[in-house]
Amino acid sequence: MESTVKIAYLPPVSWCQSAVATGEFLIEGHEHYQKGSWRNRCEIAGPNGRQLLSIPLVKGKNNKMPIRDVRIAFDEPWQRQHWRSIRTAYGSAPFFEHYADELVAFYEKKYIFLFDLNLELIEFVLLQKMKWPGRILVTDVYQPFSSRPTVSPPRYPQVFEDKNGFLPDLSVLDLLMCAGKNGLDYLQQL
Repeated sequence: MESTVKIAYLPPVSWCQSAVATGEFLIEGHEHYQKGSWRNRCEIAGPNGRQLLSIPLVKGKNNKMPIRDVRIAFDEPWQRQHWRSIRTAYGSAPFFEHYADELVAFYEKKYIFLFDLNLELIEFVLLQKMKWPGRILVTDVYQPFSSRPTVSPPRYPQVFEDKNGFLPDLSVLDLLMCAGKNGLDYLQQL
């Protein structure tokens, strides 16, 4: 059984839990971009609590634009800022050194389209690093979103937990940096 999900930038743990609950999932590739969504934003655990990372988009009417046509803006050094934030947040995480060299490549390459960056990051985390055995497909035509199971994001050790307490439902990047490929075990807890 497959589910259909909306693409997201380093999606929340609950998004990944719902997506991997089946053997494969479809990423909706024909929806319209929705402003204020997780399409270009994620939350990580910074030293002072939740930290929002947001990818700037080329100005214009992105809202209602086909998701695959939304372009990333490079008017500001967002890639360098995101990488610095990730390095600060996870530099002392147990698995940072295992993934940093590959992850930084996503912040050195200039992706034109938001969809392409997001899809490659999701595949990197779930398929390549967490070794999820399922498949990720992109829809050929618009498909209504599947009802997703209600999940309770799992608790796992976090880098700044002693200072900020446990911060639930952060980006899957937090889970990867803190649990490595064992993050998949946490995602499969429904």
